[in-house]
Amino acid sequence: MAEITAALVATLRKSSGAGMMDAKRALEEAAGDLARAAEILREKGLASAKKRSERATEQGTIGHYLHFQADRPVIGVLVELSSETDFVAKSDRFQSAARDIAMHVAAARPRWVRRDEVPDAILAKERELIAAQARNEGKPDKVIDKIVDGKVNSFFEDNVLYDQTFVNPEKFEGTVGQLVESLAATMGENISVRRFARVGVGEVAE
Repeated sequence: MAEITAALVATLRKSSGAGMMDAKRALEEAAGDLARAAEILREKGLASAKKRSERATEQGTIGHYLHFQADRPVIGVLVELSSETDFVAKSDRFQSAARDIAMHVAAARPRWVRRDEVPDAILAKERELIAAQARNEGKPDKVIDKIVDGKVNSFFEDNVLYDQTFVNPEKFEGTVGQLVESLAATMGENISVRRFARVGVGEVAE
């Protein structure tokens, strides 16, 4: 088994957001395999998240971000990050996460928070266009459904906040949804992005 060094624990903590002891235990369980340890933390986090998800989130904070150009703000974002308790909502880590997600929204321009918020009509139209394009390219009918499913997943990754890869990998490697899950696991509460608003100078509102 590889030696569980402080540097290895720190690397896992940085990528997963887990606490020190949780990261160390995961590395020990994974015999020092960093990738497997990250999977173990995620598996445990998802199991705990299912239990937390039914708990009410009536507290939280508003994360904000302004992007400046030529000494004037040209993009503004507000993000509502919800939690169960005011104690967690006021913590530095929670406040920092809200600001980080607002910064991500400014850069990545998501349209919805979760997949289930995408209107059925938009999703149906997207599937129709993808299928038509595949047929025009001469793809056989038997593979069109797989092509559509794959490109719809790409559509979610481009447009749904929780499916987007977080824009600052130095702070967190993974999707925004995984970042929120990691924060919830660390804080031990049900945490979620409830909504966001993004305004850009000269941009047409959708």
